Order: sequence, then C-alpha cells, then structure tokens
Amino acid sequence: MIITIDGPAGAGKSTVARGLARRLGFTFLDTGAMYRAVTLAAMRRHLPWDDSVALVELAGHVSIVLNESRVLLDGEDGTEAVRTYEISNLVRHAASNPGVRAKMVDMQRAAAEGKNVVTEGRDQGTVVFPHAECKIFLSAGPEERARRRLLDLQKHGEHVDYDDVLAKQNARDESDRSREVGPLVAAADAVEFTTDGLSIDEVVVRLEELVRARLPLGAPA
Repeated sequence: MIITIDGPAGAGKSTVARGLARRLGFTFLDTGAMYRAVTLAAMRRHLPWDDSVALVELAGHVSIVLNESRVLLDGEDGTEAVRTYEISNLVRHAASNPGVRAKMVDMQRAAAEGKNVVTEGRDQGTVVFPHAECKIFLSAGPEERARRRLLDLQKHGEHVDYDDVLAKQNARDESDRSREVGPLVAAADAVEFTTDGLSIDEVVVRLEELVRARLPLGAPA
C-alpha cells in the first residue's frame, strides 16, 4: 500500500509522514531530501545554477541513500547539511529541473516497489504514485508555516528573520505551483487536511484513523 502526503513547505509533511509510517509499520520515503541532496552536491561542486544539463548529469551519478532518518550523500552523512536555510533557498533549482525530476521519480518508484510506504513531497499523488491507495494533501496558512520553519531553523542554531523566511517561502510556493513538471497541486482524489492549530501528534493520530479505514485486508494493522 502506498500513502502519499503532498503539500507546501512548512506544512509538516516530513514529520507527519515519518510519524505516520512509524505507527503503521510502513517505510517512510522522504522525497524532499532527495532534491535537497542533489542541491547540496551541486553547491559543493560549485555548479552554475543555470546549467540545467550539468544538474541532470549530477543527479544521475550522485549516490543518495535514505536510511531511516539519515541522508547519505556519496557515502557521507548529509542529514543536517540538506536541511539548512541555504539549501532550502536553493533547492528550487533542482526541483524545477525536468531532467532532475525524471531521475528522482525513477528513484522514488524503485524505492517503494513491493513495500508499504508513506511518501511525502509535492507531486507524489499526482505524478509519482498516481494510483496510490490513499492520498493526502497537507496544508497550513503561510504565516503558520513560516513560524514553524523559523522555530525549526532556530532549533538547529541558524539565525534567520521571520519576514525573510516568509518571503522566501512565498516565493518557493509560487515556484512550486507554476513549474511545468510536477507542480504543487492536490490530486483530484486526495483528502485535504489543514494543520493550523494542531500539534504534530494530533495530526498523525487523525491521519492514522483516516488511513486505517482504507487499509486493505491483510495489510499491517
């Protein structure tokens, strides 16, 4: 069974998807980390962001391994590095590149093959897994999402300004919605769920109830 959780930055997708996967006994697939890993690899190699061909070639050769909550990039732990504010502001270059997306989609489908998976991203229910048994579109107001992102960055020792976080988030939202390949949009058959005013635990519990009602016979209980 495949459960997709799509939505904009700051909606809590990764944390919620990880918690839901844990409660269901499913595998968690953090697709956002894949694009961030490509971005980090490009930054370390000083690739020009407007060189779309070089980004595609890099995406085809770089080694990205998702191991539980860790991200291994070319065999090295890049878990913290891919979550920095700098990478967040640059990841659009990889995410909006059609060639990079094609390679990431292939990787995501291969990673989920034959498994019970909770996967999160921007286009999981629309492009990567259009036939997923359960699709969720997670959202929250822009101010709430920016506040959450600010707190998360501060917790990791980054000094950033709320207005800057909000402005860059809004720009990222516009970029995600308007790109030609894999745009941010709710699948027609997705359940839309707003997380404003709810804790992560409350969201996970409610989504678990929704998913369990759709579990086929014989699936993990």
